[in-house]
Amino acid sequence: MSFLEPDRYFSRLSHVDIDRDLLALGYHHVLLDVDNTILTRDTHEVPRDVGFWLAKARDAGLTFCLVSNNWHEGVYQLANRLSLPIVAKAVKPLPPAFLAAMRKIGAVRANTVVVGDQLVTDVMGAHFLGMKAYLLAPLVEQDLRHTLLLRNFERLVMGERQPENVGESVQTQEEGRFL
Repeated sequence: MSFLEPDRYFSRLSHVDIDRDLLALGYHHVLLDVDNTILTRDTHEVPRDVGFWLAKARDAGLTFCLVSNNWHEGVYQLANRLSLPIVAKAVKPLPPAFLAAMRKIGAVRANTVVVGDQLVTDVMGAHFLGMKAYLLAPLVEQDLRHTLLLRNFERLVMGERQPENVGESVQTQEEGRFL
């Protein structure tokens, strides 16, 4: 498998089945990206379905650590609101932040999965350490200029591959926001 090929590809976090896609595979810890994975880049909010999924996953016994290249105060405020540990200024895909995040939650590589929306930061970073990586489609199209350039590269790498559960329904944004 290529360093850039995700182990699984989902349309959004709420489509990852907690029992089947995580616990049954031995994953009890999740290193979770922030921007466009759980927090929309345009409105900077956590969509309701994502918030509900996080709560359900925590109730099921999963532990999380946010791992973000972001350095702004907002990412720390989000971690605080969600009561989750965070490693910010991560410089993903380099390994030190992933290792620090695992230490924060008492995780080891074998029972940890990385979940994020970018091949070059999240997937490659996980694979550098021999960990599994679940790629999510970005929550929204809006992104930083340099990330948009990487998205073009990602489209080349992914080709015609579609998320596993593209037809499943999720709660719409009209139903409200979690946070």
